[in-house]
Amino acid sequence: MTSRIPGADEYTSRPMPREELLRQISPALPLHQVDAETADQVDALTYEVVRHRLWAITQEMGETLRRMSGSHVVTESNDFNFSICDELGEQVQVGAYNVGLIGSMDLAIVWTLRNRSDNPGIEEGDMFLCNDPWIGGGLHQNDAAILAPIFHDGKLFGWTTAIAHQVDLGGPRPGSFSPSAQDVFGEAVPTPPIKVVRGGVLQRDVADAWVRRSRLPHLVGLDLRAKIAANKNAAEQILRLITKYGADTVKAVMRRMMDDAERRLRAKLETLPDGTWSAVGYQEQSQTGDRGLHAIKVTMTKEADRLVFDFRGTAEQTGIINCPYPGLRAGIVFTMLPLLAGDIPWAAGGLMRCFEIITEENTITNASFPAAVGKGPFGPAWGSGNLVAEVLAKMLDAEPDHRSDVQSICNGTTDLCVVSGVDVRGGGAKGFVSPVFDVMAGGYGAQVHHDGVDTGGRLIIPSARAPDVEMTEYLYPLVALWRREQTDSGGPGRQRGGMSGSVCYVQHPDQSGSMSLVVSGTGKVANQNVGLAGGYPGNSQLDLVVRGIDVPQLAGATAIPADLDRLGGEIEVLPCEGESTLGAGDALYLHWQAGGGYGDPLLRPVDSVREDVQQVRVSADAARDVYGVVLREDGEADTAATEETRRKLRHRRAAAVGLSDARLAPIGTHDLSEARRLDDNLAVVESPDGETVVCVHCTTEIGPLAEGAYVESLPRLDSAPTEAGPHIWHDPSQYVDAEVVFRQLFCPGCLTAVNSRVVPVDHPLPADHYKSWAEPTR
Repeated sequence: MTSRIPGADEYTSRPMPREELLRQISPALPLHQVDAETADQVDALTYEVVRHRLWAITQEMGETLRRMSGSHVVTESNDFNFSICDELGEQVQVGAYNVGLIGSMDLAIVWTLRNRSDNPGIEEGDMFLCNDPWIGGGLHQNDAAILAPIFHDGKLFGWTTAIAHQVDLGGPRPGSFSPSAQDVFGEAVPTPPIKVVRGGVLQRDVADAWVRRSRLPHLVGLDLRAKIAANKNAAEQILRLITKYGADTVKAVMRRMMDDAERRLRAKLETLPDGTWSAVGYQEQSQTGDRGLHAIKVTMTKEADRLVFDFRGTAEQTGIINCPYPGLRAGIVFTMLPLLAGDIPWAAGGLMRCFEIITEENTITNASFPAAVGKGPFGPAWGSGNLVAEVLAKMLDAEPDHRSDVQSICNGTTDLCVVSGVDVRGGGAKGFVSPVFDVMAGGYGAQVHHDGVDTGGRLIIPSARAPDVEMTEYLYPLVALWRREQTDSGGPGRQRGGMSGSVCYVQHPDQSGSMSLVVSGTGKVANQNVGLAGGYPGNSQLDLVVRGIDVPQLAGATAIPADLDRLGGEIEVLPCEGESTLGAGDALYLHWQAGGGYGDPLLRPVDSVREDVQQVRVSADAARDVYGVVLREDGEADTAATEETRRKLRHRRAAAVGLSDARLAPIGTHDLSEARRLDDNLAVVESPDGETVVCVHCTTEIGPLAEGAYVESLPRLDSAPTEAGPHIWHDPSQYVDAEVVFRQLFCPGCLTAVNSRVVPVDHPLPADHYKSWAEPTR
């Protein structure tokens, strides 16, 4: 780590071997430890009982925080999480809330052990407060954690942690997010671990200093106490568990939980093909006024039972679209746990032993102090996680026993919009700050055998919730005109991506004056929610303010406008990173991201498309133009017209890539029993020239597998982004200067789409390298 600020490198944390960490902890701090032999001696029944009790304790921590917190973030949207850790901070059990918030919690504990064990000391009844993204325990300054050591018989037995997003922790803009920040000094202040509870007593001076920075001190103070209470409750239950089973037994179970998770993940990796898979994504507009695209690159190498994620080549740190190393690590963890370890208990300390990170310093995914990092979690950390999801899916797709785990990218990233102002309803005057959390209802990516879940939530927050609209209207001076699932938003494919939604708010009729808006959203140009195996991306994210609407306050209105066309007024397109206002005659419209599709949409069963149209998931126009399905007036499919339309669409593809004279190979059922699939469209067969990639739909030979050379043989088409469907924003130049295209790669025989995405014109072709396979398909 290199910083322009002398001494700043002291406030960074990295994983380190346990033996090395032990040498850096003060000898005055006694530790409770057990050896591997003790862990192996715990009987199976005791192991399961204690393991499940530790899991239950993390869930009870969630209930404690939710019942004490007054924050919309916690009570309505579950944007928090917990963990139970061993004495050195390795995570034994994590909660099923926001997984990103615990992806680097161990790094915060490691730093605390190294830097606080001597002065001021770590003692029984202490707790430490931290919101420093370079140290860990959160992805940006608004993620505030309480780290609580647990002592038994005078020895440090373990830790519990509680972390939640805080609505406001100071800085120049409400919500602590500043799109124009030049560095971290233009954002909320990061605080390294500081003792906020000493000997079981809340330190009033520290608590006062903490809440004094906020525009909402009552909420921040209540959340502080709620997290302390959650940790205290967990510690009491763990100590009762120790009293019943013994400290050595409980610690042995904790160690075995991590070892078992590691063993099971390594065993799964052994069953997957070795190879190298790459992905490139983009962050749009580094800050207010910027019109650039900034690349994140990852190459994942899988060999035997280990993964290596190499992020070299990622753009240099710039603007506000940065995260430090703990955020990058969290991006990998919150993707890997649900996608690769869905059937393994989440003892994250063991799971994280199975991968390695390679990254350059001073990049947007490994930013050095004092970079602005306020957008860390929903910018580069989430963007990195999307790319990790993509390369993991391509690896899983090549193994028949794991194809059911493949999933296209879910809902891209969050659509941040912070609304703030003074609530004057009822004659009062109370300041408020609120992110719009309706955007939690994102669409899930399509799978090989299933459509994506419509408005299913967030992959990284398994228990995410969109708030009750009536609760939002009760807490804030806003009125919702609608919140609904959005037709055509799900990525088209053989399996359709899950739909996203939109929401439209106006000011409450009793409200007066203007409200402030701070917006930040990636995925408005180069989609974050990409499809796989030729599947199209989900919708572009879109944020608007409609100025001067016809029915501004709804007072005396006989009908509520149901869509943008009926609002009237003038549309202001909000930037990726910027600020605006919401006046009494305005409406705020947010359309967040859906899931990507899987497979070529021309291969989607006709009955599935017909049902989508009947359920208003897909419009009749998109059914015809994207899926090639023609419906009669009675809603049934016109078989002859559909066959002709799909044939014409394939011929149009052929003409566009210079194959207009070629006779399209028929799509049928082929004997590929000796082939090994790469994905929905491609397989590998033995040929006189070695391993060759063929199309599974028409058996056309495409090219050699070695070094991914077959990709060069795929016809390529760059067209307008709107060719990806009506859900794609028509004018990328509204946001960036780069030329943006809808790029597709096709089978040269039947013109089936094998790769489809909206990207800048200089986006590299896929560069995936599969190791040679000697075994036929199982």
